[in-house]
Amino acid sequence: MALSLYQSSIPVYIRQLNGLSRVIDKAIAYCAEKKIDPKALLQDRIFADMFPLTVQVNIACGYAERGGARLTGGEPPKAPDKFETLEDLKARIASAVAFVKTIDAKKMEGMESKDITFPIGPQQMTLNGADYLLHFSLPNFYFHLTTAYAILRHNGVPLGKADYMGTA
Repeated sequence: MALSLYQSSIPVYIRQLNGLSRVIDKAIAYCAEKKIDPKALLQDRIFADMFPLTVQVNIACGYAERGGARLTGGEPPKAPDKFETLEDLKARIASAVAFVKTIDAKKMEGMESKDITFPIGPQQMTLNGADYLLHFSLPNFYFHLTTAYAILRHNGVPLGKADYMGTA
């Protein structure tokens, strides 16, 4: 049996987002233990020209939602873009997971070769479903997921590889 787009995307998005939620839990606990204002983490970034933690988490969630939606020919949900607490980030992740869990595997069947046109900045890009998933959605999802993890790890949150992999 061939590996399907659904198997290659939805379980990956769900596992990794659930792992990100647990990483945020560790950040909350770390802040409480060290008496650090959690808001200090929200706008932190690895370098000045990069997005802060809030944006990294939101974008990772968006790639999961858009990936699932576009691979079924559907539309992703509209998401908030303002987060004031780590708990707000957890709620954003939970919302993304809930949406991704609604994706119907049958609606993805045959999308490997169908064109998906989507906005990329002010322009449009068209890729077939397989290329969209493997060369656009998943790499971008992992980039922002990794960057969120790195911001928290850089700030001292005790995280390891299992946390990143979503298996801790």
